[in-house]
Amino acid sequence: MLDAETLAFVQQTEAFYPADAVEASIEQQREFYDALCNEFQTDYPDAVSSSDDIISTEGAAIPVRRYQKSDAMSAAQIVFFHGGGFVVGGLESHDSICAEFCDRTGMDLVAVDYCLAPEHIHPAAFNDCLHAYRSIVRASDRPTILVGDSAGGTLAAAVAHSVKHDPEAAVGQLLIYPALGGDLQKGSYITHANAPMLTLADVAFYTEIRGGGTNLSKDPTASPLAASEFENLPPTVIVTAECDPLADDGSDYMNALTSAGCKAHWRNETGMVHGYLRARGGVERARDSVSFMVRCLNMLANGNWDFQ
Repeated sequence: MLDAETLAFVQQTEAFYPADAVEASIEQQREFYDALCNEFQTDYPDAVSSSDDIISTEGAAIPVRRYQKSDAMSAAQIVFFHGGGFVVGGLESHDSICAEFCDRTGMDLVAVDYCLAPEHIHPAAFNDCLHAYRSIVRASDRPTILVGDSAGGTLAAAVAHSVKHDPEAAVGQLLIYPALGGDLQKGSYITHANAPMLTLADVAFYTEIRGGGTNLSKDPTASPLAASEFENLPPTVIVTAECDPLADDGSDYMNALTSAGCKAHWRNETGMVHGYLRARGGVERARDSVSFMVRCLNMLANGNWDFQ
C-alpha cells in the first residue's frame, strides 16, 4: 500500500526510532524521538520568527513557543499541541512544522509544551493544554483554531469540547491522525494492527502509560469519542493516514459531529502512515496533504466551508 517515497521515509524513521522503541526505557525513547525529529527539521522560512515564553496559570508554569510571520495580517491564531504518545516530544520536536504552518497561513501560532507521562499521568497534560489555551485566547482579540497531531489531536479535541460553551471557544479545529478513543477491537485497529510507524501494541502502550493503569476509555477529556453529546463543537477537519490503526477514529468522530448538527470533514490519506508530517520534504503525498491542511486552516480562519 506504500509507494517508494513513503517506504523510504519509514526506513529513514526506523533508523532513528526503531519499530520496537516502546520496549526501551522512557529516557531512551525520548532520545530516539529527539534524534528522529532533529533529522527531519528544516530551517525557518525567512519571514518567520519565534520566541519562547512561560504561561503561569493554575499553579503551573507551561512553556510555549510563539511563531509570527513578519508583515502578515493574521485573521486568526493557531494553538498547537504536539504529538508523541503523551510520552515524548516538545517544543523542539515540531518546531519546523509549526514554523511552516505559520508561514503558509500567515497566522500567529502558539505551540504548547505540556507535561508528559509517566511522570505526569492524565489529566495533567490535558489540564496544561486547557489552561494554556484559555490564557492564550484571553490575551488576544483574534479567533483561535486548535491544531494537534496524534496525541496532540487528542488534546485539541478534548480542549475544544471543554471550552465549547465559553467565550473563548475555538472557531475551528484541525486534528491530524488523532487518537480519539475508538474501539481497539475492530476496524482499522485490526486491519492495520501491524502498520509501520504505529501499531496496535504501541497504541495500547501509550494508553496504559498515560493513565497510569487507570481505564480512561469513558473519560471524554482523555477519549473524546466517549463524550455524551457533540453539539456546539466548532467546524472540524480530521486528516488521517490510511495505514494507521487510528484511521477509523477520524470517520467515527466526523460521524459523531455531523449527527449532532456540527460541521465536520474527514480525509483519509491514501497510502500514508502515522507521523507523515515529517515526510513532507520527501514524500509527494505528504506534501499534498500538508497543502490541504493549510487550505483548511485558512477556511476555518475565514469562516468558509467549501470542500469542492
